Formats: sequence, C-alpha cells, structure tokens
Amino acid sequence: MFDLQAQDPLTNARTGILRTAHGAVATPFFMPVATKATAKCISPQELVENGAEAIILNAYLLHAMPGSERISQLGGIHQFMAFPNTIIADSGGFQMIRESLFLGISDKGVQFRNPFTKQKEMVSPEDIMRIDMRLGVDGAMCLDHMPFVLDPYEDIFTATLRTHKWAQRCKLEHDRLKKEGNVLNDQQLLFGIAQGGTHQALREKSAKFINSLGFDGHAFGGLCIGERREEMYSAVVTQLPHFDAGKPRYLMGVGSPEDILECISYGVDCFDSVYPTQTARRGTMFTLDGQIDITKSKYQEDTSPIDESCQCATCKAFTRAYLHHVAKVEKYTAYRYLSVHNTHFIQQLMKEIRKGIDGGYFSEFKGEFLERYAKGKREKR
Repeated sequence: MFDLQAQDPLTNARTGILRTAHGAVATPFFMPVATKATAKCISPQELVENGAEAIILNAYLLHAMPGSERISQLGGIHQFMAFPNTIIADSGGFQMIRESLFLGISDKGVQFRNPFTKQKEMVSPEDIMRIDMRLGVDGAMCLDHMPFVLDPYEDIFTATLRTHKWAQRCKLEHDRLKKEGNVLNDQQLLFGIAQGGTHQALREKSAKFINSLGFDGHAFGGLCIGERREEMYSAVVTQLPHFDAGKPRYLMGVGSPEDILECISYGVDCFDSVYPTQTARRGTMFTLDGQIDITKSKYQEDTSPIDESCQCATCKAFTRAYLHHVAKVEKYTAYRYLSVHNTHFIQQLMKEIRKGIDGGYFSEFKGEFLERYAKGKREKR
C-alpha cells in the first residue's frame, strides 16, 4: 500500500505513493483539516480543485454529532460529505487538551463531555476503532494519550506507556473487525502514534515500541503544541530511524511552509494542520515572498493579485484591493476567498517539493524557497 519512488541525494527527503480504497496519494502530502466533516470556510469540492488528495477529520467529534451509525447508514463518510479522495480520521486524542471537552482519563479510556449534548461519555480504544469502521475512512489513528509537552516528566512517561497499551488494544480490535468483515472499507489502514514529549530517550523508546506492533504507518504525536521549533525537530529526528522506512511517516499538526520543508528533508511523508485556513481567517496570506496581512491599509489600492504566480480561483479573479475591502466589510466572505488561496498555495508547494525530490534538486529548491520567503517576511516588518 506504500511504494517509495525517489530519494533526494543530499537529504532524507523522499517521494512515494500511498494507496487507499479512494485513490493513490503522492507523498509527501498535506491534509487540510475538516474536523467535523467540513473544513472552515471552504467546501470539499474546492479542496479537491485546489489539489487536496487527502483530508483529515475527527472520529470522536463525528461520533458525537451526527453519529457514526447515522453516517454509516447514509453510505459512509465519503458519500456523506461528497469528498471522493482519501480521508484519514484522528481519534480524538487531541481533544484532551481542550478543557471544555476533556473530563478525565484512565487505562480504560478517555471521558469526554459531548460538545453538543453536554453529556459525559467514556471512549475506549476499541470504541474508536468501531467508530472508524462505521465511518468508512481510509486511514484510522490509534487512540493515544496526548500529554502537554511542558508537563512533568512523570506525566509524560505515564502518558507514553498508556499510549503503548492503547495501541496494542487498537491493533487487536482493528484486526478483529476487518477479519469479521461486513465493514464499509475493508482496506482501511491503521496508524500507530508515538509519544514522549521532548524527552529524546522516551521518544526513541516509544518509536521502537509502536514500530514493533505492525501498523500500516506511524505518526509523531504530541508535537507543535507549545514546544520550541528546535525541540519539535529534535523529536522528529530522534524517532525517524526507528520507524519502518517502508511505511509512511506522519507528523501531526504541522502546517507552516518552513516546518513542512524542514521535516520533509528529515524524511517525513505526511502532514496536517489548521494553519493555512486559520491564518486566512486572520487575514494572513501565503505568497512566495512571505506572508501578507490583507487587512492593512497599504493594500486598499493594490491592483495585483495576492501572489502573481498563483493560479487559484481567488488570485485569478480578485485584486488585493478588492480582498482588502471584502475583509473589512464582509469578513465571512473574505474568509472563504482567502482560505481558497492558502490551501491552494500549500498544495502547490507540496507539488513543487515532490518535483524537486524526483528531479534531484530538492535541496536547491528548499534553499531558494526559504530565502525568498524569509526575505519577504523581513521586508514587511
């Protein structure tokens, strides 16, 4: 289900093909976040038009509303949200850092407060696997105990060991369900998640254990939530050698162009983040010359597109002056236009990165892109 295609001669960057029941995804790739089966301010069709071959949503939140049983009855998640390409489901572990949802944790599972009904609900690793099967997603993530990276070592150690136990339980239940049959997607993949905070020895131990369980892919968990950028990079570099090189490696929660390029050079194959759409809703746009804040008054008479080289629907139709105006008078419409651009920019970046790796010039591309991107940032200060 995963075939390596090319390796950059100067770094560990690589390209490959991840095959799922809903198509082949060229790696490395970036997944827009559609947490509740919808990305904010942009439609599934627009994500496809922008080049998204895969998206990620949240299994627990969809189980909470409208319900995994209902989605199953309606033909599965692809039919429900009219997205034809690959869909990955996060388990709900990330919701542990949200005080409004997280109520407690034990070896049995996680107790959440349903955000829609406000009722208490215990969710076990086995529950998440059954939810994923009812949804019919192409890739499921194990339920993990995600600690804060700044928590005491003892808490992170406990969370890591619990993550290992839950990974074993997820694997057993997932295998059982597939063997039992009568599921929406019998080709569903399962990814294990390694933890360990910023502690290198714990990161290494976790990666080795998760790798030993025979998952279809492996993820770096609990990062990009408050640690320094150098600490995140160190955690990735520590765990990478202990993940099977013949399986996809997924860095969860990372979405800035700088971090994507750096981590691809280490050998990461897959990313997801709300960053492109979240920054768009703040008026911040990606360009090859750095980021721009379209709400600033200097753009009110600017007749150029957001990015001269961009072929997204927003750049082909509108000027910076018009987008500045819309951001001031009709912000929700602006959110959509700006989200279209930022998601297109990231997908186009991934396409150019893959070309660079396949063509043997990734290091040159990375250097030139980052120099131009950083120069634009400096000039706009």
